[in-house]
Amino acid sequence: MKILKFGGTSVGSAERMQGVANLINNDERKIVVLSAMSGTTNNLVKITEFLYSQKKDSANNLIDLLEENYNKVIKELYSRQELLQEGKELIESHFNYIRSFTQDIFTIHEEKAILAQGELISTALFHIYLKEQNIKSELLPALNFMRIDTNGEPDNYYIKENIERELDKFPDINLFITQGYICRNLYGEVDNLKRGGSDYSASLIGAAINAEEIQIWTDISGFHNNDPRYVSNTHSIPQLSFDEAAELAYFGAKILHPSSIQPAKMANIPVRLKNTLKPDDKGTLISGKAEGEGIKAVAAKDPITSIKIKSGRMLLVYGFLRKVFEVFERYKTSIDMITTSEVAVSVTIDDTTYLNDIVEELKQYGIVETSSDQTIICIVGENIIEQRGFIDKIFDALKHFNIKMISYGGSRHNISILVDSADKKDALISLNEIF
Repeated sequence: MKILKFGGTSVGSAERMQGVANLINNDERKIVVLSAMSGTTNNLVKITEFLYSQKKDSANNLIDLLEENYNKVIKELYSRQELLQEGKELIESHFNYIRSFTQDIFTIHEEKAILAQGELISTALFHIYLKEQNIKSELLPALNFMRIDTNGEPDNYYIKENIERELDKFPDINLFITQGYICRNLYGEVDNLKRGGSDYSASLIGAAINAEEIQIWTDISGFHNNDPRYVSNTHSIPQLSFDEAAELAYFGAKILHPSSIQPAKMANIPVRLKNTLKPDDKGTLISGKAEGEGIKAVAAKDPITSIKIKSGRMLLVYGFLRKVFEVFERYKTSIDMITTSEVAVSVTIDDTTYLNDIVEELKQYGIVETSSDQTIICIVGENIIEQRGFIDKIFDALKHFNIKMISYGGSRHNISILVDSADKKDALISLNEIF
């Protein structure tokens, strides 16, 4: 069995949904994981923000607008009158449910329930369309088998046991439709795998059923060797190892959610990145096998903030770094890069939610300096730190830029360099010319 995940742009219109139906209409046994239609989750987030701030009129206006957009979609999607009516009733039911939250005080658990509506709507609409096309399928509610624990991590045993139980109900069905992103928490409440979690859902499901392959369908033909938004003449990479893909996903390549690599890697299930608009393109195959050596790709991650702690107390004192890292742990803020010297430690973060609090606590250990508007440029390849001459070429390409930090040796597959965000585009172009 294969897992095929389609993102928001792939199901972002009636025409796109119809295209996806054509792509999956074959005899292969598969589970299709869908995101919400593009733009829906952003609008649902705005609705919850209005509700938190008690702007109920603004929330209702946006709910009405979103419902109107969906009613336009179903008119384009269905040709049979009875199915058009089914679609109308479905939309009315979901949006009446969303409106019900405008009546009382709004809570965090209700926010999660609202955010889940995008995936619930897209999968239901798609399932009805398959019915119109006489394509036999079953809708598997992700809320019946996807669950996270008290730490917000997937409960893999629960997922495996329950999705197998759901699939066993339909031994003669080859095509299943389910939701990405959404799940339940340990208390049975509707929750989610955070933004971008549909990729993660597909990978978790694939690992749970030991799938033959996990396919992630977007609007780009796999990982590119550089960022096509800033660099011309980039090309897709035919094959990457799990480690190479994980580095690229974490450090800025938006095509794949970083969390989605690990479940596939642990289960040794290949992940294939494909383009919905160009299905004949080979895309990128990610597996346990590394192909070729040298630099494969460059990615950039921003906005990044660097934090430097300077203190004479670091010198020959054990436990100093532990105390510094505990500050970031308390505020659940992850660190991307770190460099140290005898009297200073510098780190970078991309989440500045608690920056002021972190800085205040760090001041008890030394002088703290911060710098915003930074970019991490990540150079990725199989075992590149063991290859002679590559680091010289990197420095030659970046010799005209002010390099703030370097991470070298922490990973065999990645060299990370911090530059000013104003230099990002030129630095990417310069690296592309060298490699």
